[in-house]
Amino acid sequence: MNFLEERILKEGTVKEGNVLKVDSFLNHQMDIDLLDEIGREFKRRFRSKKINKILTIEASGIGIACLAAYHFDVPVVFAKKTQSINLDGDMYTAEVESFTHRTKNKVIVSKKFLGPKDRVLIIDDFLANGCALRGLIKIAEEAGASVEGIGIAIEKGFQPGGSKIRAMGYDLYSIAIIDSMDSRTKTVRFREQQI
Repeated sequence: MNFLEERILKEGTVKEGNVLKVDSFLNHQMDIDLLDEIGREFKRRFRSKKINKILTIEASGIGIACLAAYHFDVPVVFAKKTQSINLDGDMYTAEVESFTHRTKNKVIVSKKFLGPKDRVLIIDDFLANGCALRGLIKIAEEAGASVEGIGIAIEKGFQPGGSKIRAMGYDLYSIAIIDSMDSRTKTVRFREQQI
């Protein structure tokens, strides 16, 4: 069992509808030491890649992406879910659906921050159906950037996102993959992985 799986068992809460609450340490209140360990693990896993940019989506992926970027010594670009007056110039856009929020958002990245010279590591906190990842991949491809890898903190292995992204040929690594969870018994079962 790895450090993130242990933390999920200790502090995570399983809710109805295949929802895992990890808001006490990952995506509402953030444990910076844990995020640093996650960032270090992504650096270990993707150390052979020549990453020059981390790409994520607001909001929950930003903290993890920042600590990963610290270990890679590269900048973070995050796809915004809303247009604001400070966003100007040409944009890449993609529509993504959130499993957790049950909403569709058009996400945007300024063309000045992503281009053909970029070798991108995509980072996010959760992977369920893969909609956010497919949106980020679409933006990276539109920019001519190379997706060198995808790092996920927690993957719901019983939902189709991970299988679909791997079938597309991407190097996807999830630190914790949940094979099943039960809201009645409050149990989580993890997939065994090679380290």
